[in-house]
Amino acid sequence: MPIISAGLTYFLWVFGAGFALAFIRIPFLVPAFGVRTAELMEVVVMLVFIAWTSRRLVRRHPALSRQGRLAAGGLALACLVAAELGVAYALDPRSIAAYLASRDPVSGSAYLASLVLFALAPAAWPGRADTIDAA
Repeated sequence: MPIISAGLTYFLWVFGAGFALAFIRIPFLVPAFGVRTAELMEVVVMLVFIAWTSRRLVRRHPALSRQGRLAAGGLALACLVAAELGVAYALDPRSIAAYLASRDPVSGSAYLASLVLFALAPAAWPGRADTIDAA
């Protein structure tokens, strides 16, 4: 149960931040810098937030092993992808393939890399369970 709680909490924090940033990116950054640059700027901010949030997750769930934190990251990733595709479909009903094809190749690739980092980040931080296991 702690893995599910940690994964859902992690997902909600990061999804909420990304959702909030869209309200800055779309009306302000895209007209000023273009889609690619605006999305790349958002990825940088999100990576910082992911680092902060994943570290906070480890501190709030000190008993989770590295494998548990990796499972929480995987659960959070699955929720994030489902939410992203759900919101995209709600805003513009089209196939997943059409949605993915519409993404900018550069910023879309950076986004995919950030998703991998998002999933792995909780396991990257040392936790109390890791020091107990090592002893």
